[in-house]
Amino acid sequence: MTLPLTTLSACALALLLVVLSLRIISVRRGEQVSLGSGDNKTLERRIRAQGNLVEYGPMGLILIGLAELQEANTFLLGIVAAAFVMGRLLHGYALGFTDQAMRPRVVQE
Repeated sequence: MTLPLTTLSACALALLLVVLSLRIISVRRGEQVSLGSGDNKTLERRIRAQGNLVEYGPMGLILIGLAELQEANTFLLGIVAAAFVMGRLLHGYALGFTDQAMRPRVVQE
């Protein structure tokens, strides 16, 4: 059985991981930081963007794959998979490409 939604989602997330990794490498080289973030806020944000993808991406792909194996409704699962990938893309962009705190994540009192 093929898993086209899982495959497409995995490819999109793998491409995002490469992009986020290259952005970390560029700061590490520029700032000459070998391990950790070296107290560099930009590097710290980029590391967390990549780390978040690595932490949540596999579980999302496993769940999409399991649903696909159980022959879930392809249209609905496609929407869920697209939303998951879009969420990872937006999070990666917000942390890996911007210098500002993400407004929805900041609690305002």
